[in-house]
Amino acid sequence: VPKPHLSFEAQLVVGKSHRFHPVSCPPPTFTMSSSEILKGQEKHEANLKYPQRLRRLHIFPTNKAENMQPVDRFVVEEYILDVLLFFNGCRKECAFYLVSLPVSFRYEYLMAETIFSQLLLLPNPPFRPIYYTLVIIDLCKALPAAFPSVVVAAVHALFDRISNMDTECRTRLILWFSHHLSNFQFIWPWQEWANVKGLPKWAPQRVFVQEVLEREIRLSYFEKIKQSIEDAAELEGLLPPKAGPNFRYHTDESKESTEGHRISKELVSMVRGRKTTRDIILWVEEQIVPANGTKFAVDVVSQTLLDIGSKSFTHLITVLERYGQIISKLCPDEEMQLLLMDEVSAYWKNSTQMTAIAIDRMMGYRLISNLAIVKWVFSPANVDQFHVSDRPWEILRNTVSKTYNRISDLRKEIQTLRKSIQVAKEASAKAIKELEEAKSILEIVEGQPVSSERPGRLRRLQGFADKAKEEEVTIEESLEAKQALLARGLEEGKELLRLLFKSFVDVLTERLPPVSADGDVPNLRAGDPNVTFPASDPEAATMEIDDENGADNNSQVNGENMKAGYTIGELEQWCLCTLGYLKSFSRQYATEIWSHIGMLDEEVFVGSIHPLIRKAAFSGLCRQMNQ
Repeated sequence: VPKPHLSFEAQLVVGKSHRFHPVSCPPPTFTMSSSEILKGQEKHEANLKYPQRLRRLHIFPTNKAENMQPVDRFVVEEYILDVLLFFNGCRKECAFYLVSLPVSFRYEYLMAETIFSQLLLLPNPPFRPIYYTLVIIDLCKALPAAFPSVVVAAVHALFDRISNMDTECRTRLILWFSHHLSNFQFIWPWQEWANVKGLPKWAPQRVFVQEVLEREIRLSYFEKIKQSIEDAAELEGLLPPKAGPNFRYHTDESKESTEGHRISKELVSMVRGRKTTRDIILWVEEQIVPANGTKFAVDVVSQTLLDIGSKSFTHLITVLERYGQIISKLCPDEEMQLLLMDEVSAYWKNSTQMTAIAIDRMMGYRLISNLAIVKWVFSPANVDQFHVSDRPWEILRNTVSKTYNRISDLRKEIQTLRKSIQVAKEASAKAIKELEEAKSILEIVEGQPVSSERPGRLRRLQGFADKAKEEEVTIEESLEAKQALLARGLEEGKELLRLLFKSFVDVLTERLPPVSADGDVPNLRAGDPNVTFPASDPEAATMEIDDENGADNNSQVNGENMKAGYTIGELEQWCLCTLGYLKSFSRQYATEIWSHIGMLDEEVFVGSIHPLIRKAAFSGLCRQMNQ
């Protein structure tokens, strides 16, 4: 980093000092009517408008990082951030300039820390995570002798602190790591992590390895990933089952054929015979439901249609498009939709990916409501998996994201339609004006005023005016329809938030240890010798992250291996994991939540709610506990 001041250091040392008068800033002004909620919402909007450029994450120990002055580090970080900013979308050019910074020392560790700090930045990274993934891949190829080893060291350091990492950061790290390995033939020293198989099934390091392997299989295939961990045979027990359907009515001569097998076979014949949806619905309503009941019909029909669409994602979409009305007719309410999701989960029990895709597509075709999905995720069978699998959380994330993406898309469409209406009104007014001007030009023929324009031109102008007016009316009708959909979507979003937070509160209240008679909050990490923090903050993260003033908020040294074993109990880990996801959802959808915070305060965050629940939800919103 250039230091031109060194040439004048002697003069600066003996130079004359000048005294500056104190600088005072006027205190901020708040209107008397501003409530605490309004102030919190204004703070959130300010954070969105002026996001923090970098929250420095100290991944490597001090002896690994380059020895440089703080100002040098700051300048190099700014270089890196500027390159990432200006070359967003041009990954190869970005990597080229990152490895060519005009500095005289090695900065690979600093570059890795800066990129990972951006990738794991909360609430959202500046760019899509895939961008950082591609940049890291290109840097590994551009600096094959230096950067890959830095990435390996970063992964090990983050893995050592995975139990204290924010759940959102943990998910991003899993997605990044699996994608990164897929670009390097899935080569990794898995034997160094083989010991996680001996940890409890709820230990975060074990869950991390398990989820990475599952994501790798999505990007490749089972045999390939199994082969990649040959040097760590112990980890084969963490591989998911080999993906494939679990069709309940599969034809097998060795098994006795049941009524379900007969109906399923007949339904397959009707689908292959190109029977219409109406014919199949009549067949189900007249022959299956009266004799066997609706639940049995849902079982057979859903399993059979899923099996027909099991060959590929395209087959699934085709089946849902053609025969989704059959499912919709059988599952009109939430109770039957919950049963339908149970059938989807049972059919794809060996494929987390296909379970999530099938439920997501069914929601897209309005076969399942978002409220039904939330209730299903918080059903007892799924609640028991909260701390050992990402499956329920992936489905829940997809559901909430799709709900608010719909609202966002509708708002954009309405904004576009409003602009189109303005253009259509101007075009209509112009056409009418031209028509009236043409009609107003008169001439006297045999003593009578007659239009001087030719009849053909008048007819054309009249046609243009009618067409412009018709287009204006059409756009106005489209706008009204979109506004009605937006109103319904906003109401659905409000109900979704109410149910989501109510479900979190209910399941956490059942399992969280009670507050002591003295008012002491239970310490969920009391059994972990690797973590030291005040008992009043049992879910605090211990990754080294600079706070707003640039100071480290933790003195632990990252990069050191965690002590062997995992001593936090299963119930405590379940509570920590669920509280972490509550905080993550609050932070991710803070804008939508602040719009309905009054409703949530009145209906959810009321009464003797557990302080850990309130803390997790409020910290995600950056809201004070006393608000």
